Amino acid sequence: MKSSKKAFIIDELRDYVMITLAMLSYCIGWTIFLLPNNISTGGVAGVSSILYWGTNIPAQMSYFFINAVLLIVALRVLGWRFCVKTVYAVIALTLSSTITIQLYHEHWLSDQPFMAAIIGSVFCGCGVGLVLSNNGSTGGTDIIAAIVNKYRDISLGRVILICDVFIISSSYLVLRDFERVLYGYVVLYVTAFCIDQVVNSRRSSVQFFIISDKYLEIGQRINREPHRGCTIIDAQGFYSGKEVKMLFVLANRRQSSIIFQLINEVDPQAFVSQSAVIGVYGEGFDRFKTKRKTERIS
Repeated sequence: MKSSKKAFIIDELRDYVMITLAMLSYCIGWTIFLLPNNISTGGVAGVSSILYWGTNIPAQMSYFFINAVLLIVALRVLGWRFCVKTVYAVIALTLSSTITIQLYHEHWLSDQPFMAAIIGSVFCGCGVGLVLSNNGSTGGTDIIAAIVNKYRDISLGRVILICDVFIISSSYLVLRDFERVLYGYVVLYVTAFCIDQVVNSRRSSVQFFIISDKYLEIGQRINREPHRGCTIIDAQGFYSGKEVKMLFVLANRRQSSIIFQLINEVDPQAFVSQSAVIGVYGEGFDRFKTKRKTERIS
């Protein structure tokens, strides 16, 4: 009981540390490369940028207050579990962007806006990807998408894309420069690409097929140390005709070295096959969501 509670606390602390690093990455991309070069991005950061260019309201302040309003709505609609780490992420980005804007006055890549868009979006995309990989959220359009998805059968990605395209297109009303709007679309694409790369690399899984006479001991060790379940499969050797027991194990990629090590400790002669899997859904892995079928009563 104590060990599971300790593991939970360690996992939570790790999430908050990674969210902090993620917000620092997003802060660098937004406040150093995008905002000074009049290049919009999506989400509340994009709205805050437009307000800053049009009214000179500090971007970090409008970012905080817009998210505060959205989070109040989210607390009522989605519950506090959705909002805890989102609140932390919003505060972390607000503080880091305030410090960066006040202390850092150099204007990088002012004569190369396309490169500024690429580099800025890489930092932003990696930041958002890290947040999502550690059970957090950056707020903004994520909140809007979650609320819409709760009441309508519309995917989160589609809602976020519609919001971001609208926000970036709206920057033309302030900048009066369609070229900057095009750079904003580049930011949107590169950011989405980086998010996918980070999230997929963090969530990638592996599967093991393990054949060993000591399968019970290996299975117990896998249950105890990397905390992964095992499935025992009855198998038969085609050449020898011998009945064998085979373990089927699914694990996160980072746990593969632990599994190999404990197999080697229990039975160095074990036959092991490892392969990568595209997605694993269920308890202990990713959640999957199916569309709900609505029945009409005539």
